[in-house]
Amino acid sequence: MNRLRQWWMHYGLGLLLSALALGVALGLRQTQGSLLVELYSWITTPARPPVDPAVVLNQAATRELQALVAELQYQNRELKQLLQFTEQMPQGGIPAAVVGRSADHWWQQLTLSRGSQQGVKVGDVVMAPGGLIGRVESVTPNTSRVLLISDPTSRVGVMLSRSRHMGVMRGTGTQNAILEFFDKDPKVEVGDVVVTSGLSSFYPAGVVVGTIRAVNLDASPAPQATIELSAPLGLLEWGLIYSYAQAPTPQP
Repeated sequence: MNRLRQWWMHYGLGLLLSALALGVALGLRQTQGSLLVELYSWITTPARPPVDPAVVLNQAATRELQALVAELQYQNRELKQLLQFTEQMPQGGIPAAVVGRSADHWWQQLTLSRGSQQGVKVGDVVMAPGGLIGRVESVTPNTSRVLLISDPTSRVGVMLSRSRHMGVMRGTGTQNAILEFFDKDPKVEVGDVVVTSGLSSFYPAGVVVGTIRAVNLDASPAPQATIELSAPLGLLEWGLIYSYAQAPTPQP
């Protein structure tokens, strides 16, 4: 008996504290700490300033209205830009909003809000302020999927507007594209405007694509240039869809 009492006096307190700690840990795990949060809230309540629920709700409603006003102002600016753009373009284009875009394929494709019921067909050309953005590769009754010219698999026959030297443009998955020239000594300068050429099998000639930003005449197997695409492909919210024959060159 004495040995048991001595053992308890020596180890009992440690065992009790260990059991208490284990019980608290299990309780926190089972309740995900809610009891601790409630205890902290109860202890600190006297130190917190009083809160009027009506004031908090009014402030939240005010912030929501301010956000809605800002969004409506932005949409109004976008609509004005769309109207100005469509007024510059020949009749026949079908305006469509961007309704689908995957983060994994941001620079490869997007979905527009017009389809076969609105006259959209596979192969139609899609444009936006700045110039060419791509072509329709599939259609449903009310949507169309667009292959962007920034897609690394995209190939577009292009030429320099100034010197008329031609080549093939391929996307890089960014706002820039690579132009590979046919000629070994193209007359190219930074700032030259790039348009689609008559050799393009998917796009009519003369559609604005972008501007030369860098030149590498020593590239192999052919000279290359970096094109900055003129349409803001990373920020698109709408576009104009044209049939191949109707696709226009934007006028200033």
